[in-house]
Amino acid sequence: MHPILFKLGTFPVGTYGLILTVGFFLALYLAQALAKRDGISAEAVSDLAITLLLAGILGAKLLMIVVDLSSGTPVRQILDPAYLRAGGAIHGGVIGGVVAFFWRMRKLKLPLGPTLDALTPAVALGQAIGRLGCFSAGCCYGTECHLPWAVTFTNPDAHWLSGTPLNLPIHPVQLYTLLANALVMALLLATRGRRRFAGQVGALYFVLEGVGRIVTETWRADLDRGFLLNIPWLSTGRATALAFIAFGLILWVLFRRRHAAEAAA
Repeated sequence: MHPILFKLGTFPVGTYGLILTVGFFLALYLAQALAKRDGISAEAVSDLAITLLLAGILGAKLLMIVVDLSSGTPVRQILDPAYLRAGGAIHGGVIGGVVAFFWRMRKLKLPLGPTLDALTPAVALGQAIGRLGCFSAGCCYGTECHLPWAVTFTNPDAHWLSGTPLNLPIHPVQLYTLLANALVMALLLATRGRRRFAGQVGALYFVLEGVGRIVTETWRADLDRGFLLNIPWLSTGRATALAFIAFGLILWVLFRRRHAAEAAA
């Protein structure tokens, strides 16, 4: 596709970064609208969103580096500016965002459940748009495919930046993930309309995100993301997805118990 959208002199402007920026502002707009319905300050949401963005970018790149180092990627390649322009590992971004969320939320004295309920549908929206960036860059590519909707990458920049196989029909797994993220967002918004307790939407996000990642990993071929315990099924993505599901279930139980205690008081 088009990893490099255009150049300003000798400086390349990546398509991924531009699409990520668009996704951030659209997600921020949605988060502010949802937060307003729960009486949460739009300014506080903006502050929190910027913190999450920075932490997410850092977390995504750190996890990408850790995984690639464990897979034998040379250090000199990781220090190459072209390598560092890659988007990173999405779950590393979410993990970094979660840590930053709890830290910044306490500083801003925001209510946990309603804040999660406002932010998580927006996060799913941002992820969906971000996958268009992945598709443009050629990263997170799929396995060989001979179905009518298979895609073939031909841009050498995609191979250089992400190791994308060229001139081979493969699954457009980035678009599969886009659809999965869009479905998660739709389910979260539908749940908001009839949630039984604050935090229900936020907890559900982690469960659905984990399930979606487990499924879409079926067609992922960028094996340098690594496997754990030498188990072919247990990729890094699936391992973090299982952790997400567990985290979401814990949040669900805790939020539901808090609601029950407040109702009984």
